[in-house]
Amino acid sequence: MSIVRTALPLVLLTSVLTGCAGLQKTDWPTCAAVGGAIGAGLGAIESTSWAGGGALYVGGMAAAYCWVHGDGDEDGDGVPDSRDKCPGTPKGVQVDADGCPPPAPAPVVEEPVVVKEETIVIRDVHFEFNKATLTPGDKDVLSAVATRLKQETSTAQLSVTGHTDSVGSDAYNQKLSEKRANSVVKYLVENGVPQASFVSVSGAGESQPVADNKTADGRAMNRRTEIRINR
Repeated sequence: MSIVRTALPLVLLTSVLTGCAGLQKTDWPTCAAVGGAIGAGLGAIESTSWAGGGALYVGGMAAAYCWVHGDGDEDGDGVPDSRDKCPGTPKGVQVDADGCPPPAPAPVVEEPVVVKEETIVIRDVHFEFNKATLTPGDKDVLSAVATRLKQETSTAQLSVTGHTDSVGSDAYNQKLSEKRANSVVKYLVENGVPQASFVSVSGAGESQPVADNKTADGRAMNRRTEIRINR
């Protein structure tokens, strides 16, 4: 019985201290409570009067051991220093099991939307009456169009189509629309738009109206030049 009384306290005390070594420094109250309970039990083995002293003694030893040998958490992120691979994490930052902030999400790069096909409709180019000769006002309009087209990439392909209203014969309007389309292209090239960019120049005559030819406004809408851009 005396051997048991001698060995049992040592075994229990060693178990308490070993368990406390795996805790954090801030867990010393837990170590003190567990140590106190075991100390009280050990003291009671000797006599009832020893219970209080055993609780105080063993509880104090366990708390001190836990504080000295326990694992710290200097940055307060909840991960013990022995496992913290990212010490010094700012307070309030969420961390993973290794004490490291999660990697920042990759930035979302939005690809610019490229419009493959676009049509520029020129209605303010009226030419001289019944001719394909550009007026000074026409040239002002086309100068702005030339500036716009020169901003396109070298691979852009331009298709120009001339349109007329229904006044006159079909054959006459067909030829007039072709002449006007060529006049537009000639002016654009003279103002810096590469000749190689134009893949087709044609006339549609009066065959593709976009408004009613029975009214003056409708006929004005139908007299137009369209430049289709294929990128």
